[in-house]
Amino acid sequence: MKTAVLVDDEKRMMDLIELYLAPHGYTCIKKDSAHEALLFLKHNHADIVILDVMMPEMDGWEACKRIRSFSAIPIIMLTARDAAEEMVKGLKNGADDYITKPFNGDVLLARIEAVSRRVQNREIDGVFFKGLQLNESAYEVHYQSKAISFTPKEFSLLCLFLKSPAQVYSRNHLLSAIWGFGSDTEDRTIDSHIRNIREKLRHAGFPVDMHLKTVWGVGYKWSSS
Repeated sequence: MKTAVLVDDEKRMMDLIELYLAPHGYTCIKKDSAHEALLFLKHNHADIVILDVMMPEMDGWEACKRIRSFSAIPIIMLTARDAAEEMVKGLKNGADDYITKPFNGDVLLARIEAVSRRVQNREIDGVFFKGLQLNESAYEVHYQSKAISFTPKEFSLLCLFLKSPAQVYSRNHLLSAIWGFGSDTEDRTIDSHIRNIREKLRHAGFPVDMHLKTVWGVGYKWSSS
């Protein structure tokens, strides 16, 4: 079974979407406010979010942006508006697709399947952590859809940390893993690269000091907590 989180202040709309999705193996979690949906998603697994735009207190655009700060889950925006600028706004805030009301159930299912395939293909070649996205083949890093420029060595270090959270790496290990055996690179080169990584992530708004930790007398580690 797959889990779909439905976020809409109209119960009738969530019931209709569930009617479409349930026969196709989806368990639907219904949330009538963005705040409730955010709380659920921070502590529970889901496969896709169907997110209404026009909601009180917090609209779908802001909710989408906040979800993207900690999750790469597929998001489809749902709205009665079909203006191009509205679609662009949703996509810029991190949505994967956009569908307007009223909609056909088969079209919604097709959009969900297409978005899920794209995300699965992206994850094969990517690393994701709380809104931070690394594309290994392109050497690209994004945080909340904003690009961050890293050198190849900085990218390789960051990728190594993210793939093995909580593992402590000595400077010698990092030198051999990233620069190769027999390299005459000095330990302080590692410290310089780590400092650059921290500064770039901090500048982009990512809370790097909570995750990239110095283990005094040993080296560095990435904390996932």
